[in-house]
Amino acid sequence: MDQPVTHAFSGPELCALSAHEVVRLLRRKEVSASELLQASQARVEAVEPAINAMPTRCFERAEACAKSLPDGTGAGWLAGLPIGIKDLSAVAGVRTTYGTLGMADHVPQDSDPLVVHLEQRGALVVGKTNTPEFGAGANTFNAVFGRTRNPWDTRMNAGGSSGGAAASLASGEVWLSHGSDLAGFLRTPAAYCGVVGLRPTPGIAGGGPRGFRFHTEGVQGPMARSVLDCALFLDAMSGFDPANPISFPPPDQGYQQAVLAADGRLRIAFSTDLNGFGVTSKAMAQDLLAAMTRLASDGHLVEEACPELPNLDKSYRVLRAMLWAAMPGRAPNEVQQHFKDTLRENIEYGRQLSIDDVFDALAGRSDLFDRMVAFLQNFDVLACPVVGLHPGPVEQEYPTEIDGKPLDDYITWLRFSYLATTTSLPAISVPVGFNAQGLPIGVQLIGRPRGEAALLAAARQVELAFGGPLGPIDPKVRHL
Repeated sequence: MDQPVTHAFSGPELCALSAHEVVRLLRRKEVSASELLQASQARVEAVEPAINAMPTRCFERAEACAKSLPDGTGAGWLAGLPIGIKDLSAVAGVRTTYGTLGMADHVPQDSDPLVVHLEQRGALVVGKTNTPEFGAGANTFNAVFGRTRNPWDTRMNAGGSSGGAAASLASGEVWLSHGSDLAGFLRTPAAYCGVVGLRPTPGIAGGGPRGFRFHTEGVQGPMARSVLDCALFLDAMSGFDPANPISFPPPDQGYQQAVLAADGRLRIAFSTDLNGFGVTSKAMAQDLLAAMTRLASDGHLVEEACPELPNLDKSYRVLRAMLWAAMPGRAPNEVQQHFKDTLRENIEYGRQLSIDDVFDALAGRSDLFDRMVAFLQNFDVLACPVVGLHPGPVEQEYPTEIDGKPLDDYITWLRFSYLATTTSLPAISVPVGFNAQGLPIGVQLIGRPRGEAALLAAARQVELAFGGPLGPIDPKVRHL
């Protein structure tokens, strides 16, 4: 993990800059939105054949929006920065498929409220990033657009369900990209592609979809190539919306300010398996232990510790199943007839739940929240794997075993994502080096309730310990 690594990038110079640098240039009028759109489009055209991260593009729409950018100021003002939107969120007038054949030609008239909010803050949407069908699964592929490949090795998967978002960032197509998260669906691709992905507290970055405004398990969140850029995107996403019943105001000081002020010694609780709850490969455990050793050598306090997590698996699975049954499970038959088997199984499980299953899941969730709040009184973060193994072949939908240990089903390998989702705690994936094959390694940091500012500050300190953020790369095209 300590080997010096250099990575080629042949794209436009503007694409190699950080998001906050580009926004500064935009605000000073030292670069125009049109120049950025040209740079982004050139990079997309150059790398898309290798990675398939942003199959739907809308640069003409973005150019039109650039001509009438709203006035704005403040921490979250993006000033004409091109971004990507995951293909689970509607963008008015742009093909939005949800990764399913039954909606392959769907073009919504209205945008998702978060998209509207971002455009009001100066974002220019240049395309829709690839996702598995209705976001179900942590390998990004679907029958509409095919597979998204990992820019660090195109034989490998990019994670999911925000795999297109992560791959587009790592390859320099855009400076910021929108993701969403249920079972680590922005955390896993961030880890696999060497970028930063934050799952925020529900209500900070938009709310639930229409018809499910009080939904809290699946959330939208920022993805970027650095912690500071992630904070910039969260500043842009946040804000009270009276039409969103779970939203609340952002902090008095912006999230970027918290990152810039990051200092001091962190108190890190670390577990490679969450008390045996998750299955971790020997290679992943060794890589993360080495990362914790480096953090300790930098003066941070690292202690192997984890609270007891009773009923986490059952509580999470019930909450998840309710989501699938209530949302894609109520889609028209002409849409559902195309669903892949794993999505059908999720929906059927949700339909079979009893009211006692729901009661038990809610009670279990409350207990787990209490345990985490008490535990984090003594630590700044709980660090653990984002996922228990390194990226696998892009053709493999999901792993069936880890180091010879069989996995129960297609989401068992994602168990490290359950805790933050079930307890509604913020969690972030941050790069901490490379494995023996040269693929990025991410660590997950789970923070205190509504503690995004402190979590981002902690993530920045971790990022600095490993030499700062990774820049964009040219996709490493291996034999396909």
